[in-house]
Amino acid sequence: MQTPLRTLLGQKQGKAHSVSPTSTVAAAVELMNANKVGSVLVMDGERLVGIFTERDVLRRVVGRVDAVKAQVSQVMTKDLVVMRPTSTVADAMAVVSEKRIRHLPVVEEGRVVGVISAGDLNHWLIRGHQGQIEQLVDYISGKYPA
Repeated sequence: MQTPLRTLLGQKQGKAHSVSPTSTVAAAVELMNANKVGSVLVMDGERLVGIFTERDVLRRVVGRVDAVKAQVSQVMTKDLVVMRPTSTVADAMAVVSEKRIRHLPVVEEGRVVGVISAGDLNHWLIRGHQGQIEQLVDYISGKYPA
């Protein structure tokens, strides 16, 4: 639980996907679908200005705006919660649970270094527990010398 988020980011296969604030909602959704991700960062050059998520699509797009014409800046989440690479898995899990969010941009010195999702945190925990279970089974079955 005290593993820094930097470690999780180093193990992730993909990169953080992003769009500009002037991208259309349709283009952002297409990017999310093509990459099988639940969010894209909204970047104004190198500056993180928002995040656009599946939840934003459901709450702010469907039945409210024309996705082909509307810009991401109109419907993105602007009040961001970000983490530092030195924050721990426990820190991130507490934020995800308390704020009820699923995607956490990780920022270092004002620069985005990645995104950690609730799924990433769950996968990390499961892998850790699997290792502990295997060690206990080995111990119980006598694979360790007495």
